[in-house]
Amino acid sequence: MPIDWDKFDKDLSDIVEKEGHHTDEKLASKISSITRLTDEEIIELFPTPADVEKLAKLMKIVKSAEDRNNKINNIIKNAEEFGGIVLTLLQKFA
Repeated sequence: MPIDWDKFDKDLSDIVEKEGHHTDEKLASKISSITRLTDEEIIELFPTPADVEKLAKLMKIVKSAEDRNNKINNIIKNAEEFGGIVLTLLQKFA
């Protein structure tokens, strides 16, 4: 089932706005619904909502219908923003 990214982004923003400075269960659940990570792993790996928002932006690119080259170009354009997220994910899976 395709992800409605506009709704996902709005829901994520609403949760971040309401929940404050720490990643909580609602926010973790929203992200874990589109990844293979559990809620607990999301909270551990991405403790702040800002990190979760960056992860969501990266996932939006990865799961888009664009071709591989466009995905790579979009990731490269945002490399500074995604650097910490990529490092965290690679440390988890390497």
